[in-house]
Amino acid sequence: MDIRKVGVVGAGQMGNGIAHVMALAGYDVLLNDISAEALDKAMATIRRNLERQVSGGRITAEEMAATLGRITTTQDLPALGGCDLIIESATEREEIKQKIFDALLPHLAPHTILTSNTSSISITRLASRTDRPEKFMGFHFMNPVPVMQLVELIRGIATDRETFDTCLAVVERLGKTAASAEDFPAFIVNRILMPMINEAVYTLYEGVGNVRSIDQSLKLGANHPMGPLELADFIGLDTCLAIMNVLHDGLADTKYRPCPLLTKYVEAGWLGRKTGRGFYDYRGEAPVPTR
Repeated sequence: MDIRKVGVVGAGQMGNGIAHVMALAGYDVLLNDISAEALDKAMATIRRNLERQVSGGRITAEEMAATLGRITTTQDLPALGGCDLIIESATEREEIKQKIFDALLPHLAPHTILTSNTSSISITRLASRTDRPEKFMGFHFMNPVPVMQLVELIRGIATDRETFDTCLAVVERLGKTAASAEDFPAFIVNRILMPMINEAVYTLYEGVGNVRSIDQSLKLGANHPMGPLELADFIGLDTCLAIMNVLHDGLADTKYRPCPLLTKYVEAGWLGRKTGRGFYDYRGEAPVPTR
């Protein structure tokens, strides 16, 4: 199937990055959000990131202008119905995602492929509540989207081969690499990454090390580009907790029990970089550990 027009639902951190790479690859993009402010902020972010690519010599000023010209924003969700491919990139809460798909269904073209950028929720379950489970799959980008090379493609139990092959061709056109994952909680990347982050939080909780020593140990001792607590702040502690809960509930194994300290930070509203505080306090000139 030939994909020409792509709808992106959600203009946040992931959604604006997806719109950016899709438009840069030549697709017409319709970016949706319930908030006009979020759409304005997304376009400003896309422009800033494209300017960074121009200054780095990775794209030309003409390519930047053409990319911006391919992105249209809308607060009208049904307007996405005529797209060939829709990528839902809303908050990592299943009830919100389900409401979005419910609202889209009456307006979809027969050929439209539905996908979700979920990092952990069952694709089979999301697909089963639509009128096209065979044309539904997981399309999981990594953050930050313009930089990270991997995309996880997750087939639900009903996803057909044509849908998978079409999405694989899109990933290849983006110049990224696809990893095919089975539809089990958190798929591949987060099945491995989140328990590591959760264990780092337990290490902090139990007083084995402080924030700085834990992050420094993994950066210098395991050659990680970012420490696990710094990475958790970058991802968002609410997202980390949500994924750990999906793992814990879906696999019924106590090794996936979210650390109580992670829960406490989320309850405090200290979600990481996006709120100014997490395992580090970002409100000053340089990040300062909070423990």
